[in-house]
Amino acid sequence: MAKRVQSPSSINTFKQCPRKYYYQYIAKLKTLPSIHLVRGNIAHSVLEDFYDVDLPEQDQDYKQYFQQAVQRLLLFHWNKEKSRLDELNLTNDQTKFYFEETMMMIMNWTNHFIVDLEKEITKGKSLLDAFQKLTPIRELKYVSDEHKVQGFIDCIQHIEEEVHIIDYKTNARFDFKDSIKLQLAIYSLLYHEKHGKMPSKVGIFFLRHKLKMMSVDESLLELAKKEIALVHAGTHSENIEEYPKKTSPLCRWSSGQCDFYCECGPKR
Repeated sequence: MAKRVQSPSSINTFKQCPRKYYYQYIAKLKTLPSIHLVRGNIAHSVLEDFYDVDLPEQDQDYKQYFQQAVQRLLLFHWNKEKSRLDELNLTNDQTKFYFEETMMMIMNWTNHFIVDLEKEITKGKSLLDAFQKLTPIRELKYVSDEHKVQGFIDCIQHIEEEVHIIDYKTNARFDFKDSIKLQLAIYSLLYHEKHGKMPSKVGIFFLRHKLKMMSVDESLLELAKKEIALVHAGTHSENIEEYPKKTSPLCRWSSGQCDFYCECGPKR
């Protein structure tokens, strides 16, 4: 059987629980809608579209202009996803909370962007030149035929002689947990295979906090290769019995449960 094309998400799902991987990627059972997934997609769309906004007029306050621009973008994308948000059956108070929390994260990112923009302007660049310098390559799909893995990279920046790969996350915790490190390792491997060189740094812009980066080296690429190979080795079958359950607090917690808890709960 040919290898399935994996992704950082599918690989981390297999590592979390092989049975969950089976239900999602082989049986293709429907996953439950989630406010965190929907609003994460909305935030990504806002940040992707931000770099396409018209620049302010010469006499306008560009700080206020960009802050208002992202607010309009968030409102646009939030309304665009109304049908998906309605499926979540949130109360009005819950909807308001998540909208305002997302707005806070987007505004936090915008304020960091403005700081970077001002640094470029103080070097003598015009607003246009500074904005263009900070505009990254966005939402690019990479596919590795060699390793049978793919991924969408949110942001690729060329800073002087360096290449930085950045992903956006709405996580509350400001740290590189193992799943995030593996995702960044896979992105580094994908970039290296396509361009013949490693990115200098990879990182996450935690939208509640700030950008956090790490350097890329051969050990990071080897981590990606190792984990990809292990998942390919463990996913060649379509027999559910070869995807054991890995019971953990992620099966069920105080405010929710795994999408497939009913399929493989403790009595099954």
